[in-house]
Amino acid sequence: MKAGKLQIKRVYLPPEDGDGHRVLVDRLWPRGVTKDRAALELWCRDAAPSADIRREYCHDPEKFPAFQEAYRAELEKNDAAADLAEKCGTWLESGSVTLLYAAKDGIHNNAAVLKEWIKIKLDDKEREN
Repeated sequence: MKAGKLQIKRVYLPPEDGDGHRVLVDRLWPRGVTKDRAALELWCRDAAPSADIRREYCHDPEKFPAFQEAYRAELEKNDAAADLAEKCGTWLESGSVTLLYAAKDGIHNNAAVLKEWIKIKLDDKEREN
């Protein structure tokens, strides 16, 4: 049973008490953000989308469905993403987890895709037990 919630938030917003474990899920460090200001527990750059699909997407909302599909396919083969999902499952037992991203669009971004993918993985694991 989970005590916290899995959420996403722009890294440029200040940390809040309800953030819980803060994890940056972008491959590149966000401009103008210091490590202190980011207040990270973890930077999981290897769970971010590859440069190829990121360039193809180019933050165009019309290309988001194709980006989601390509990124999900990458996630299925990504050990770092699987490890992150496992950590999130453990952390969620006692509090919240916030996946941080730098993109301006709060809906069409890699953290949103990763959040949904992690939720599916955790639900699948819970059903197995």
